[in-house]
Amino acid sequence: MSNNHNLPSRYIILLVILLSSANFLPSVLAKSRNPITDSEIKKKKSECYADIDSGLWGGQCKSSSIAKENCALKCLSLACYELIYESDPLEEGEKDFIRSQEFKYCMYKLSLGGSLEGVRGSFDN
Repeated sequence: MSNNHNLPSRYIILLVILLSSANFLPSVLAKSRNPITDSEIKKKKSECYADIDSGLWGGQCKSSSIAKENCALKCLSLACYELIYESDPLEEGEKDFIRSQEFKYCMYKLSLGGSLEGVRGSFDN
């Protein structure tokens, strides 16, 4: 009969161990993610364009090609857009290779669960 009284306490101990490891698991998984690839970024950007074309992002995103591009960048990663482009959005006819590389680097770091510190300006001469 004494074994029956120990059974609930064993479950409680097991539950505590499981909950403790559940809190630890996300940080372990975040460090072990695979980095996003250029082809994955390209695929996701195509999906973003499709969403924009279907109207999911509103009419302002379809008002011009540059508006569509800024919306696609937000769709890809709002955090990276805010870091790289929000203070100075792309303008008509602008090709900004450096910020484009910073944006990809930002997405790469995010995919690994890393900090975005040092991303902006990392490709400046």
